[in-house]
Parts: sequence; C-alpha cells; structure tokens
Amino acid sequence: MLDVSELKTIEVDVVIIGAGGAGLRAAIESSAQGMKTAVLSKSLLGKAHTVMAEGGMAAAMGNVDKRDNWKVHFRDTMRGGKFLNVWRMAELHAKQAPERVKELEEWGAVFDRTKEGLISQRNFGGHRYPRLAHVGDRTGLELIRTLQDHGVHQGIDFHMECTAIRLLKDGERIAGVLAYYRETGRFLLLRCRAVVLATGGAGKAWRVTSNSWEYTGDGTYLAYEAGAELMDLEFTQFHPTGMVWPLSVRGILVTEGVRGDGGILQNNKNERFMFNYVPEKFAAETAPTVEEAARWLDGDKNARRPPELLTRDVVARSIRAEVKAGRGSPHGGAFLDIASRRPADFIKRRLPGMYHQFMELAEVDITKEPMEVGPTLHYFMGGIRVDADTQMTRVSGLFAAGECGAGMHGANRLGGNSLSDLVVFGRLAGKGAADYVRSLTSPLKADDEQIKVAIRSATDILNRETGENPYLLHEQLQDVMEDCVGIVRIEEELKQGINGIEALNLKAKMMKAPGTSQYNPGWHEALSMRSLLVSAEAVARSALIRQESRGAHTRLDYEGERDEWVKVNIVCRKGSDGRMEVEKIQRPAPVKYLEEIANAKIEDLESGTVGGDAPND
Repeated sequence: MLDVSELKTIEVDVVIIGAGGAGLRAAIESSAQGMKTAVLSKSLLGKAHTVMAEGGMAAAMGNVDKRDNWKVHFRDTMRGGKFLNVWRMAELHAKQAPERVKELEEWGAVFDRTKEGLISQRNFGGHRYPRLAHVGDRTGLELIRTLQDHGVHQGIDFHMECTAIRLLKDGERIAGVLAYYRETGRFLLLRCRAVVLATGGAGKAWRVTSNSWEYTGDGTYLAYEAGAELMDLEFTQFHPTGMVWPLSVRGILVTEGVRGDGGILQNNKNERFMFNYVPEKFAAETAPTVEEAARWLDGDKNARRPPELLTRDVVARSIRAEVKAGRGSPHGGAFLDIASRRPADFIKRRLPGMYHQFMELAEVDITKEPMEVGPTLHYFMGGIRVDADTQMTRVSGLFAAGECGAGMHGANRLGGNSLSDLVVFGRLAGKGAADYVRSLTSPLKADDEQIKVAIRSATDILNRETGENPYLLHEQLQDVMEDCVGIVRIEEELKQGINGIEALNLKAKMMKAPGTSQYNPGWHEALSMRSLLVSAEAVARSALIRQESRGAHTRLDYEGERDEWVKVNIVCRKGSDGRMEVEKIQRPAPVKYLEEIANAKIEDLESGTVGGDAPND
C-alpha cells in the first residue's frame, strides 16, 4: 500500500512550475514579497526555452527614436493581435516593459549600446519604431542568465529536472503539487498555498517546430485538469523564417533580426515577393518600392518600412503562397538573403549567434549565401485564461504567466513582445500569488487520496504487461497536426484532426513504458503525451469553431476577418463528464481611451493629441 507520509515532502508558500523568463521573474517577485518559494524546472536551470529567443525584447524606451512611447507600442500590439488582445493586458505590457528592461540592466544584463551609451534598440516586424532592446542575437540567453544569477541569491528553492504531474486541491483551492525527479523517478510532494504556471507552449505536437523538447503543454494540461479555462488556443503562430534545409537544422529559428537588419525574402525567380502581399490596413505604413525600403534601412525617418517586416502571420502566409504557386525554394520554402545586403563583418557583429549556429550545424555561411526558410510552429498566443492584473485563473490560488497564459497577444504576437511579456507578467503573477497567500485566513491541505490516485495514474504506465508505444503515438499526433491543423485550415480537415486526436486519446490510456521509473525516457514521453493531447485537442476544436481568418488562424473556407468574431473568445474547459467543452464567450467592451489609442493615426499619437490621460496603475 502506498503511504503518502513516506514521500519526500516540502512545505512552501508558492510553487513556480517552469524556470524560463516568466517563472524566474515570478519566483523573484514572490520571494521579494516574503513568500517561501520553490521552483520546479523540467530541465537544468538555465536551459529553459527562453534562451532560444534571439532578436530582443520590445519596450518603448525611445532610445533610438524619441517618437516612440507606450501608446504607439500598445497600438502596434493591438493591430498585430487583430484587436483580439485583452485590452488591459496589452496596456499593462506597453506601460511596464521599459521599467522591466531597466530592472534587468540593474541586475547585470549587458545590453548592446547606442553611440550615446543608451540601451540599443533594433527594428522588428510590426513595430513602428526600433524598439527591441537586445544583446546581439542572444537576448533570451542574457535574460535567463540575468534572472538566474539574481534569483539564486534570493533564497528560492530550486528543483531541477523535476516535472509536475498533478495540481492538488483543498476543495476548490490550490493546496499543492505532485512532481517527480526525471533522473530517479522519485516522487516529490510540495504542499503550498499558490501555484504559478510558467511552462510555455506545446509546439512539440507538430513535427516542424522551433520549440525544444520541453514544450509539451504541461501547464495547459495541469490547469485544465484542475478546472481552469483555456482561451484562444486556435491561434498558433507559425514563425515565417524557420530553416527548411539542411535537415540537420529543420525548424530552427532564423531571428527576425535578420530582416530587421536588412535581410530580404526572394522566390526562385529572384523576385522580392513581399511587395505583392501587403494587406490594405498596413499599406499606408509600408514601403511600396525597393527604393523607399532601402532609404528606410539607411535611416531615413520619412521612409516607410520594408514589407519583409510585416507581421509574422502575413509573412508566413506569403511564403506559403509562393511555394504553392511553384515559386518556392528547392526544399519548399523561400530564400532569406542578407549576404548580398550587408558586409560580412556587419553580419558577424550583429548576428553572431545566427552565423555560428548555421556554420556549425549546417555548414551554411550566411555571410556568403542565402538561407532556405519557411514557416515553423513557433508560439502559442492562446493558453490559460487569467485575470489581467493578478494573472490568477478561475481556480483560487492558480496563476499563469508567459506563453502558457492567454490574452496578451490576441490573434498574433509581434516579434519581441514575448520576452517583455515574460518579465512584465511574470512579475505580476508573482505579486498576485503573494497577495493571494496573504489573504488566506485558514490552512490548506490536500487529502491523501488524490495524491495516491495521481501516483497510480503515473505508475500504471510502468506496470502494464502490454500497451501502446508512446513514441509512436507522438509521431502519429504530429502527423495529425501537420496534416489537419497546420498553417491553413478547412472544416473537413479539422474534423479529421479531431477524430484522429480522439482515437489517440483512447490509445494513450493504455500506454506502456518498459522498465522502472529510473532513467526511463519512455515514461517521460508517455506522461508528456497526456499534456500534448489536451493541447492539440483544444487547438483543433477551437479552430473548428472560429469561422473566420484572423491573425495566425487562417481558414480557407472562411477567408478574411469578420466583425462578429472580434467580439468573442473561444474558451475550453473540462466538462463534468470528463470531455472537453468548447464555448464562445462575449468579450467585454474596451475602455474608451484605449480604443482611441488603438485606432488612432500614427501622426496623432506622435503629437500627443489622442488617448487622453490614462488612469494610474
């Protein structure tokens, strides 16, 4: 008989699940608020997927172009998200991002500098002005290094290579986490009063993805099983420039900084095709000619931006259209060329990570030849539904931040908004958790039975005589998502995808991982499949319901944005019968002054005549 008292047990106030940018920032804030804080990291500390973010973090500091301010950043974010963003989250992000960047600098981050000694900022797609504070093309690595170095001195309890498998509750309130150490298989019981989920997305449900192995939707699954709601899961961003060749680097991201520093996209006829795909709403702010685009690159502030710096959804669909028309690169993508646009020393200085990475992994010299790129599953705009100011879900004591949270980015994320999102909402989640814990007036304790049920559910995979191979199920899921829930979607294929996922759900109940719990990657894979299947089903079901094309969600059978759909979000939750419920919910009307800013002309924002006075935060 299983005796819960024999489990390794830790008692803390707040548990943070995930040690990327959002998780570390939440832990730092929780600890600073006086909470005893523990962090669970699925991989080694410092190896979180945040290190893969290259180009920079968006913050309207105005260091390179003084016309930039939070209102322009907010406007860019809402337009990029096709006005489906949670208005309050986009406001908080735009206002607080500069402060979070300066805070990182105070904690030791070494940003690139302007000639005046200020933090340098570069151009990125969808941003009106150069706004991305950066460290070459290794900004995510610097972010993690800085937060990690600062966090380890704050008395935070870190548990590395430790995966959470169940959230524990006392009634309807969070009361703990059950986890296990990946190396030994030993279970860990953390009794706590609040949990912050910061686990990223679920890109590994697709075969071609920029995401690392950790991205299996663990936070989405934990929240869903605990009773939280998921929102906007139909919006999965395919980054337009993932490497498609050689195979050794397929799916690996080519930072948007390549285009921000002058790189251009060409088809197999050497045509710079993005000029043919400028949406009407962006036409007034996009260069119509090669000559004007060149002047913008040379620093002419009266020139408009090149079309290569349109939002990611536009560029990704444009590359796909060229491929479908027979004008793609030999391996099904497009050519991204910076070699003919910039001297080799400039490329090596501005994009050192890109240069060394592709030389080492693929023997591609980006200073001499173009890259073959195409859309790669990159980011989840949707995730766990949270309150904008506190980041708490509808489950008392459960919070979420970063990519696993929903609302900030709407239908499409602008490049660079992800890193500032992590630190802005990571901090708010840490503060929200601390405030919640202080508000509790009675002790919490999860009963032993739910802990035993969770352990049996996990170890059944090891104890079966026969069963399904989790690796094969993962490959089958990736086939379903690539074929039926890809960058463009139609009703028939989405229904096929849902049927395929339902069939895999049945098989997953009988997964088998031979061996013991020690050093058993098959067991890890089987547990991850549970998370992947919930995330994949939520994406497919939400995509079927949204009958329009908006941002990163493109329906060939419902082309174009439709006014009635900007008024609703798609929400998923676990029903009382154990099946997934999907519902359209009405969005609240925006605050008037924010609506004015989002719809303003750029000239009016620059002159300060739009938006009125914002309330204090």
